[in-house]
Amino acid sequence: MKDTVNKLNKHLDGESSLNMLRYVLKNYSEKAVFTSSMSIEDQVITHLIAGINKNTNIITLDTGRMFYEFYDLIEETENRYNIKITIYFPDFKKVEEMVNTRGINLFYNNIENRKYCCNIRKIEPLKRSLANKEVWITGLRNEQSSTRKNLNTIEWDDSNNIIKVNPLLYWNTKEVWDYIRNNQIPYNPLHDKGYPSIGCQPCTRAIKPGEDVRAGRWWWENPETKECGLHAGKNKP
Repeated sequence: MKDTVNKLNKHLDGESSLNMLRYVLKNYSEKAVFTSSMSIEDQVITHLIAGINKNTNIITLDTGRMFYEFYDLIEETENRYNIKITIYFPDFKKVEEMVNTRGINLFYNNIENRKYCCNIRKIEPLKRSLANKEVWITGLRNEQSSTRKNLNTIEWDDSNNIIKVNPLLYWNTKEVWDYIRNNQIPYNPLHDKGYPSIGCQPCTRAIKPGEDVRAGRWWWENPETKECGLHAGKNKP
């Protein structure tokens, strides 16, 4: 599989995000899946994908602790592009066991609890969404956090045994917002209220002027631990 990743990197080197997606969706079709958190990056990719193939597998994860704006944006995006976004939920039995043994807001107590919560609410549903797929399209950008600095456009994700494609990896924040506004792409209104990065409601706050864009995510932790685990696999070019 490493040979495939290397060939893809070579073939797509220097290509635009649009051409990269065209190639992936043409050659992998039903074996490709795009996971959207409904972020501005993911909305850009949804816009691009909708112009290529509206039947592309687009999924999102509903953890059960999301902002109501998240749900409104799903509906608005589906209506705008005439597409279907498939929603994956966590196993309710595991959620019940977790909150009844560790507490409803267990994630504030320690990193172990927070990662345990992320695992049940996000990682397990993600693995189900990636099952039997060969390519995973993401909206990751290396500017987003210290944990994403060394990513590659095309990678092999060990944790999920899948090729990961990051078409917006080298876009900066201004480029993303310019594209959003120039194309009138729907986005979460919380971004206009000081929320540059949006996750579960209890684990997300607005940031203060001068703070890092990820400062509002798990703000009680060190920057090096601020990942839910969705993209924590050993990625190899």
